[in-house]
This record gives sequence, structure tokens and C-alpha cells, in this order.
Amino acid sequence: MATTAAAFQSLAELAHREYQAGDYENAERHCMQLWRQDPSNTGVLLLLSSIHFQCRRLDKSANFSTLAIKQNPLLAEAYSNLGNVYKERGQLSDALENYRHAVRLKPDFIDGYINLAAALVAAGDMEQAVQAYVSALQYNPDLYCVRSDLGNLLKALGRLDEAKACYLKAIETCPTFAVAWSNLGCVFNAQGEIWLAIHHFEKAVALDPNFLDAYINLGNVLKEARIFDRAVAAYLRALNLSPNNAVVHGNLACVYYEQGLIDLAVDTYRRAIDLQPNFPDAYCNLANALKEKSQVTEAEDCYQTALRLCPTHADSLNNLANIKREQGFVEEATRLYLKALEVFPEFAAAHSNLASVLQQQGKLAEALLHYREAIRISPTFADAYSNMGNTLKEMGDVQGALQCYSRAIQINPAFADAHSNLASIHKDSGNIPEAIASYRTALKLKPEFPDAYCNLAHCLQIVCDWTDYEGRMKKLVAIVAEQLEKNRLPSVHPHHSMLYPLSHEFRKAIAARHANLCLEKIQVLHRAPYQHPRQRQGRLRIGYVSSDFGNHPTSHLMQSVPGFHDKTRVEVFCYALSPDDGTSFRSKIATESEHFIDLSQIPCNGKAADRIHADGIHILVNMNGYTKGARNEIFALRPAPVQAMWLGYPGTSGAPFMDYLVTDRITSPPHLTSQYSEKLAYMPHTFFVGDHRNMFPHLMERAIIESRESRLKGNGEVPDNVSIVNATDLSPIIDKTEVKKIREVAAAEQGERVEVVKTVIELPTTVQAMISSGQVQAQVNGVLVHNGLASTQVNTRAATGEEAPRAILVTCRQQYGLPEDAVVYCNFNQLYKLDPATLRMWVNILQRVPNSVLWLLRFPAVGEAHVQAWAQAEGLTQPGRIIFSNVAAKEEHVRRGQLADVCLDTPLCNGHTTGMDVLWAGTPVVTWPGETLASRVAASQLHCLGVPELVARSRREYQDIAVRLGTDRDYLKAIRAKVWAARMESPLFNVRTYTSNLENLFLKMWANYEENKPLDHIME
Repeated sequence: MATTAAAFQSLAELAHREYQAGDYENAERHCMQLWRQDPSNTGVLLLLSSIHFQCRRLDKSANFSTLAIKQNPLLAEAYSNLGNVYKERGQLSDALENYRHAVRLKPDFIDGYINLAAALVAAGDMEQAVQAYVSALQYNPDLYCVRSDLGNLLKALGRLDEAKACYLKAIETCPTFAVAWSNLGCVFNAQGEIWLAIHHFEKAVALDPNFLDAYINLGNVLKEARIFDRAVAAYLRALNLSPNNAVVHGNLACVYYEQGLIDLAVDTYRRAIDLQPNFPDAYCNLANALKEKSQVTEAEDCYQTALRLCPTHADSLNNLANIKREQGFVEEATRLYLKALEVFPEFAAAHSNLASVLQQQGKLAEALLHYREAIRISPTFADAYSNMGNTLKEMGDVQGALQCYSRAIQINPAFADAHSNLASIHKDSGNIPEAIASYRTALKLKPEFPDAYCNLAHCLQIVCDWTDYEGRMKKLVAIVAEQLEKNRLPSVHPHHSMLYPLSHEFRKAIAARHANLCLEKIQVLHRAPYQHPRQRQGRLRIGYVSSDFGNHPTSHLMQSVPGFHDKTRVEVFCYALSPDDGTSFRSKIATESEHFIDLSQIPCNGKAADRIHADGIHILVNMNGYTKGARNEIFALRPAPVQAMWLGYPGTSGAPFMDYLVTDRITSPPHLTSQYSEKLAYMPHTFFVGDHRNMFPHLMERAIIESRESRLKGNGEVPDNVSIVNATDLSPIIDKTEVKKIREVAAAEQGERVEVVKTVIELPTTVQAMISSGQVQAQVNGVLVHNGLASTQVNTRAATGEEAPRAILVTCRQQYGLPEDAVVYCNFNQLYKLDPATLRMWVNILQRVPNSVLWLLRFPAVGEAHVQAWAQAEGLTQPGRIIFSNVAAKEEHVRRGQLADVCLDTPLCNGHTTGMDVLWAGTPVVTWPGETLASRVAASQLHCLGVPELVARSRREYQDIAVRLGTDRDYLKAIRAKVWAARMESPLFNVRTYTSNLENLFLKMWANYEENKPLDHIME
């Protein structure tokens, strides 16, 4: 009997060993022998239940568990085994009932607690599962595997610190337990502790070189840390362990993509798809790589395949929308973004991309909402911050944009686009040094960054930093050429294109790309074209559209035009694109127009165009072009049958929706018509106009001051531009002062004799004392005389040009540090109009004219040092030859122009309004016209004024004219007298005549339209 019992026990132990070794067939055979010997042996019944469970014979497993329970109703292990069967069948409630019964029967039943925990997890009762694991560990704290499983559950619940404690305890119990090291790495990764995560994954694979998941986790975290070489190594090791793992191939392909190894990425994505054809992530990522190779059609097909496999694949919806947006299908892109957000409402990238599309459509408020939602979802979403900054900038919230860009950079200091956007804010705010620094940072981070490079080039142009100027220009031209070839929006703005050595074709193409942007924006509106009758009823309706109706050079030039129109022939509408700035310029235009409409209160371009069309406008005039505040989308909608460019923009629009450009034969000669997309409409004299006679009537006359203490110059002359008195009415000072009239004749070109008349007055030393001390005013023979330098302190409206000064103003060279006995050349343009060739000519002129100086403006101030250093390098080493003054208020700016002898124009881009200002001051301008509109305006003004001899035909002649004026005092006197007289006699400053001519031109445009003639130039 003892022998039989020993044999039974020996066979039972053999069956257990076979079970543990996975030899279920022999284990079952031996157990059946035992069962036949002793059908009531619960140990044999439990082992048979477990063997059948492992072999997936669930019914037999349940039967043997039930037999065991019948033999012993208190057998906890049998209830646990029965719970396993129910759990496997998905009958979780029955499983849980049996597990709970098992641990009630046997409170220290560790396996029962572990099984109960697993079933509770499957049932979604995580907190109870945690308690089950805790109960198991109470009975055996050294169960490191259970400790690790508890950590996994806590990690899933987001209780990362508790999970971390579990893994650390498991490692403390078993330092070689690789799974716990890997799990701890996952916690560190989730907490953003990238380097600790890497360390723990590396420890896991060191402990278990065949630990596939740890290699995958290591590769993933190295990929996120952008340590690409080590990520590749980790993924390749994982593939050695599991060569057909599609997910690992997909992840490896992502690393190749980030490394710029696009072809290798494509091949690896394709391998992942071969291994797992129903792999939407791989198709989506393959599409990204194909798009990078400009294989957009193939990329689109891959996104569509991903969506066929998984219609709710949010990344594919989002990325396909990106393609549609780039193709100009804005409506389809919007639909796809919204679908992605319907699938995954917390998809930050889709919110940001949708916001970009809305911004493109001018729906700025809606765009802002989605950017904010993207940031709410992902507070460290640097791209969303940067793009929201762009929207705020467009909405005029400069401070908000600045904060967004700064936050984006704080999140990602290597974010080149954000640095570039921040630079643009600084640039637009006039903080050029800060802009230059930020653009340079952007280019350091991203060397091939066309927008940043071209904007940096513009900033350097603004401050006259000409370091490697030729190389910079060469690269800029190459950038534009490549962008135009690839049909991309050029990084050079149309308004800046005149400053660079670009061909006419390039300049026109740059403008055309921007015009196409306007067309793209209106296409999404799906608006039917407006219908325009060929015949008009009543007067010609002219609509002037501008963002510059206010204190702006454009209004300074044309504010009287609306009022001078012949109301019997035309009906004048002015459409303001900017709010009222409260100035008299705005009120004058608003009052003297028959209709003044503030479209800034109608931000929707479609509705603005509807208003214009409803007004029945016949000729709509674009006064902005591509300058700040423009809304060319209104013109793209064609609310008027005839649309023309005029005055405010010095170039072509490149737009198919602009019919004419108002110009003249000198500014835009017939042989240069190919520069323009519009047909040219010639004004009879010049297309330029200036309202100086109305704004600055006190400069129509002047008296020259001769002090008692001073002596006449050696040749007996009294200079007309050293110390001057101006007033709307000079009689109060003249009546109480000794006055003499000097009349003489000077020789001009080809024997022309010009009469020179000077009114000379002698003022007491009190005037000199006022100037020297900076006093605002002084009494002269009972008459109050004002220091012209301080006049802005007395009357702000007069200072801005809103009303004529009522005071008698003294202006003299001493106020600006100009030598009284020197020949003073000047240029009052912004310094960006300078280039090395121009300054080299000016230095040559100064070197050829003894005792001459050049008077420039700190416009901006940071440019002064660059100009001085460059001139010195060119050989102008004598100090004080170039004198800088601060930018002044409008009235002082125009008035002080009288102190110069000659104005040297900038050939690259002329002084346009500034040229008119200087000419109104009676100072001659020397110009050398190029071929662009911007470089020929001064020539047009001078021809209109009747002094074509000041227009050079070559670089050499430009210098020779300037030198002659500086060395031939008689010739200078004659030219100055001609300019002074011509201001009142020529059409240049006659706004009434100008308006009549402009009106005639508009009537010709309408006649051609009414007669259905093909669009053509109007040159007669």
C-alpha cells in the first residue's frame, strides 16, 4: 500500500513537471492515470482543469473545476480556475464572482487576487483592481512581477508617481528585472524626463538583450529626443529580434524622414505596408514623405488609402486638408479639417491648420478662436502661438502678436519661423536693430529660409548696412528666381522689389503672385460676377479707395482733388479703408467728397465690394496697391466696370483685375509698357500732384535776413538760404523793418537769362539770441517772431500741415548745424532709398566741390553710423562733410528745405512726396531716371516744373550737374530762381488744373468701356 502511494505521488510530481514545462499532452496522460486511480483527488482535478485551460479546452477545464468543488466546496483554487474559464469566455461577472469567492475562502490566496485584478481591469474597474494587487502584495511584498503589474495599472490611471514607486520597489527586490526598468522608463518619458527614460530603457536591454518592447520604447524616446542615429540603432536591434514587425519598420521610417533621408523613409514605409497592408499610419506617413519629394498626386492617393482603411484617421484627414489648401481648394480643406476635428475634437494641429485657412479667408476672429483652442489642448504648441501671432498682427494687435511670438520662442528656442515673425514685428515697429538680430537668429537656426533672408536684406537696406552688398543682392535675386520658377509666393514684397537689381519681368511676376493671392481669397466666396451696364445714367461716378485718408503723404498730396472735381460731370465717392484719425486731412476729404464711406467698419471684403457696386461706381481707383492697409481683394471682386491704379503705389499691380495705371509719358514711357500688367493712361504733364499751395501758403514768399553784425560776402551777395523769414503775410515784419529789394540777372542754360529777385531785411541781435538760446519767440520792433525750430511747440496743427502757420517763422542754417558759407547738398528721403552706388556718387560730388556738405536725415537714426563709415571708407575723411538732422514734423520738414542749395535725388527710388516738398521750398533737385516707375517720378516732376536741365542721362552727367551747381554760383542762382518762380507758374502744384486733367482721363476710360473698345493704352 505504501508502495502504491509513493508511486501515485511520484507520477503526480511528474505530471506537474510536465505541466510546468508546457508538455501538456504527457501531463494530461499521466493525470488521467492518476484520476482513474483516485477520482476524488482534488489536486489531480485542479491540474487537469489547468491543463485543459492551457489547451483552450474550456468546457473540460470547467468540468474538472466543478468536480473538484464537488469534492471540496471550500477549495479556493478550483473557484479561481473556474473564474479563469469564465473570464476567457468574456463572462466577466461570473468570473469576478468566482475570483471573489476564492479569496473569501482563502484570504491569503495570492494567485486569486492576481486573477481578480486582471478581471477587474477587463471590466474597467481600475480602482478595485488596484486594491486586489495591493492585497496580493500584503501577503508577499517581494512579488516584484505583481508590483510591476500594479505599477502598470497606476500608470494607466495617470498616477505616475505611485507607479514609479512600484517599479522602483520591484527593482529593489529584483535588480535584474528588465521589465520594471523598461516600465520605469515609460513613466519618466511620460513625465518629460527624457534622459532618465533613455537610461532606464538602455538598462532594460542591457539586462535582457532580447527584450523587444524595451528596444522599441528606447527607439521611440530617442526619436522624440531627435537623437536619430541612436534611435535607428534601437529600431534595427528590434528588427533583428522581430524582422517582420510592421510597426517598428514604420517607426524606423519616421526617423529616416526626420533625418532628411526621404528615399530611405519611403522604402521603409513601403516595407511596413507590405508586412501589414491594413496599416493606415504607414500609408499616412508614406504620404508625408512622398509630399516632401513633391510627389503630391501619389501622396494624395496614400492619404486616401489610409482613409479607406480607417475613415476616421484624423492625421490623414488633416494632412490631406493641407494638400488641398496648398492647391487652393480652401473649401475642401476646411471640410477635411472640420471632419478631423469631428473625429478627434482635441486635435490641436487640426485646430491650428483650420485657423490658418480661416485667416487666409480673412476670417480673423474665427481663426483666433481655433488657435486658442489649439493652445488650450496643447499649451506647448509653439506653431500655434506663432501663427496666432500672425493673426493678431493682421488684426493690428502688435503687442498681442509680440507676446505670442515670444511665447513660441520660449517653448522652442530653435523655432526659426517664430524668430522670423518676431523680427517682422520689430521691423514694422521701426525697431530695426532688434529685427536684424532676430532674422539672423532665424537664419542661424534655418540657413535656407528665404523669407528671413529677404527680410533681413530689407532691414540692412533700411539702415545702409552694405556689408557684402553685391553678394547679398546676388543671393536675393537667385531666391526670387527659384521661387518664381516653382510658382511660389516670392519672399520679396512687391513694394520692395524696386530696391533690388531684379528684372522688369521679375518685378511684374512678384506683383502678379500677390494679385493671385487676392484672387484665391475671393474664390472661396463663390460669388457670381457683378453685372455692369455699358451705358451710364447721369454723371460719371468715381470711387477713390485708400487706407491713407488722414495724416499720410498721400493725403498731403491729393486732399484737395475731391473738392476740385467738376460736380456737373462727375460724382465723387471716397472709400476709406482706415478709421478716422481726427485730422483735418481726413475731414477735408470727407467734407469735400459728395459721398464718404468708411469701409473700415465693413471688414468683410465681399460686403465692402457689394457697397461699392450698389453705389453704381463707374471707375474705381486703387490708391494703395501693395502698401500697408490695402484691401486688393475688393478690387479682385470687380465691383466696378473700370478699375485704375493711381498715385499711392509706385509700380504695377500685376493684377488682371486692374485695367489702367494713371501715369505720364516721362514716368512710364511707351518703350517700357512691358513693365506693367495694366494699360497706361497718361496725364498731360505729370501723374504726380502736390497740395503744397494749400498746405504751405507761407512758403510762397520769403524774406532773407541780413543781421547788422554780419557783413556781406566778399562778392557782395546776400545768400537766399542761410537765414530766412516765412509767413502767410510778411507785411507786419516788413512794414517795421528796413527792407531792400535786390534784383539781378543770372545765366542759365543756353544763354537763358533769369531774373533773380530777393527781399532782404535786417533784424536786430534779439533774433540771433533767440536762435542761439533756443527760445520759442522774440519781439522785433513790436512784432512777434517765432523760432522755426521750436514752432511745433506752439501749434501742433500747423506743425503737421493741417493748417497754415499764423506765426512769422525764422529758419536758419545755424538751427541745424549747417555751415553758413558752405554749399549744402541735401536729401530728405528715408535711407533705404540709398545704395552704395548712390553714396559713391555723392562722395565724388563732395570731393569735387570744395567747401560743400551733404545734409541727410536720421531716417532711421541707426543708419547714420553706417553712412558715415561707408563714406569715410570711400575717402571722405574730413569730419563734418555729412551732417544728419532728426526727422521733423511735416511743416518744418518742408520749410527747412529752403536752407539747402541743391537736393541730390536717389536714383534707385526717387523722392516722390519728398521731391515735391523740396521743390516747393524752391530748392532744385538733380535726378537720374532709371527704368522703373519709382526711379522716374522726379524726372516727371522736373519736366512739369520746366527745369529738364536737372534731369541727367547718365551717372556721370548726374554728378556733373550737381558739381556745376555747387561751383558755378551764377548758374546755381539762375536755377534756384527758375524753380522758385515755376512753383507758381507751372502745373506741378496746380491741383485744380490737375484734377480737371485727371477727370478728362477718367472720362476717356469710360468712353472706351462704353463703346466696348478693346482695353488699350490712353496716351493722347
